[in-house]
Amino acid sequence: MKLYYLAFSARGLALAQTLAAALGGEAARCGGSVTLRGWTEAHFRTGAGLVYVGACGIAVRAIAPHVRDKGTDPAVLAVDELGQFVIPLLSGHIGGANRLAARLAEAVGATAVVTTATDVNRRFSVDEGSARQGLCIDDMAAAKAVSAAILEGPVPVWSDFPIAGDLPAGLEPGESGPLGIRISWRRKFPFDRTLLLVPPVLRLGIGCRRGTTAGAIAALVDQLFAEKNIHPAAVGAVATIDLKKDETGLLDFCRDRGWPLSCYSAEELAAVEGDFTPSDFVRSVTGVDNVCERAALLGAERLLVKKTARGGVTAALALNAWEVRFG
Repeated sequence: MKLYYLAFSARGLALAQTLAAALGGEAARCGGSVTLRGWTEAHFRTGAGLVYVGACGIAVRAIAPHVRDKGTDPAVLAVDELGQFVIPLLSGHIGGANRLAARLAEAVGATAVVTTATDVNRRFSVDEGSARQGLCIDDMAAAKAVSAAILEGPVPVWSDFPIAGDLPAGLEPGESGPLGIRISWRRKFPFDRTLLLVPPVLRLGIGCRRGTTAGAIAALVDQLFAEKNIHPAAVGAVATIDLKKDETGLLDFCRDRGWPLSCYSAEELAAVEGDFTPSDFVRSVTGVDNVCERAALLGAERLLVKKTARGGVTAALALNAWEVRFG
């Protein structure tokens, strides 16, 4: 995470520079061309962490016009000029402000003042746990309900993946009930109210004719996902043959979905072991008997959905090996 520090005095700037030297980032002092409002506006939506070296009230008033949603707001912290206390003000869990507070405090021998309820009660934090493992929170309202329930008693969790170590305080194994957590790549809601946490564990293999549009690719993928109850957030990467690395429709499709594209040579795809759906036509064009299945499985654990074709597009899905780590 990129860090920006804003100080308001010479002493504060010296502390900001010390923190920047220890954790990285850029330190500035308010004055002249650097204004509190302008500095905050410039950095708030960059995805960086903002550290105000001064009073909490200054930071709160500066960020107030920009605060929107806990899922997208950045980590914001305040540090007093003497470096005694580090206080997370915004996005303690998803944005990582609580974890950052601990690192900043350690760098200068300060005390991290963490006030989020799950932390002070030593209970599992859905927000932080999901952010740390790269899980998509399907329903923020359900996440809030789980966070509240965990403070009163254990909440059941059901995972499609092996869980490494013990469950943290506030969670227990379970497959039914009024409220619970489901960790899966599928749209499955076994509890009366289910918080679905989705890891990016799927590889989407794509093959297509030259000139295929992004819309045609999207139509097949969306149909496939609907039929198989696949959550789109479960896709971690799209894979294809290197002949398609400049295919405009495929590039547009990946950009629209925010999915990275990996391209492989025919030789790399041919070396993938497995039972694939062969095509003489595909072999004559690409040099390998199947693109989508082989590309999906390259580096993955197992093929999940075999070749599906529509409108000059083929798609397949493979599952990466993964485990849940709450600690």
